[in-house]
Amino acid sequence: MDFTIVIDSLPSLLKATGMTIFLAAISILIALVIGFLTAIIRILKVKVVNEIANVYVSLMRGTPLLVQIFVIYYGLPQVGIALDPISSGILALSLNAGAYLSESFRASILAVDNGQMEASMSMGMTYSQALKRIILPQSLRIAIPTLSNSFIVLIKDTSLVSVITVTELLQMSSLIIAKTFEPLTIYLVAAAIYWILISFFTKLLDRLEIRSSKYLVR
Repeated sequence: MDFTIVIDSLPSLLKATGMTIFLAAISILIALVIGFLTAIIRILKVKVVNEIANVYVSLMRGTPLLVQIFVIYYGLPQVGIALDPISSGILALSLNAGAYLSESFRASILAVDNGQMEASMSMGMTYSQALKRIILPQSLRIAIPTLSNSFIVLIKDTSLVSVITVTELLQMSSLIIAKTFEPLTIYLVAAAIYWILISFFTKLLDRLEIRSSKYLVR
């Protein structure tokens, strides 16, 4: 391994790592909104909208993320919707993660004893009030481990947007390799950065999970 190449490449790789974190952070925030709304729609079984939500979840979970990225970036311009690479990547990552998160939200909400909803409504609460004050805090505690894992998976999934020229960690690695002709060295460094990044967020999210659980239990 040529350590001179490693040292010279680190600034560019670390800058690209910033893009990786940005993509994952924005995508998970959007995915949380999509996932929660989709879960509520499917639980309430709103006519027509519920069927659309079911198709969306099935489509996102039943097709490869890479295909979804290609459809959004290369396919949408044919119907008059042209997005830049970063926007396309974020949209694809958000829609994909949102479908999986919707299942997590739905399962966690349904895991709360239905008797608590009935008791809340018998005390004069509306359905939305009971959902907000009683059901959601408990379901969130149940869903936190899955939500944390989804973010970790999303960090790794950002590597797929390199195929549409988004300069994240993997794409930057490929550009450096094209100049240095040192694929083993550069890919090992990139793998090490991914490993450190994911290890850091795993520990961080584990601590947040413990603190959130203690708070939500009160």
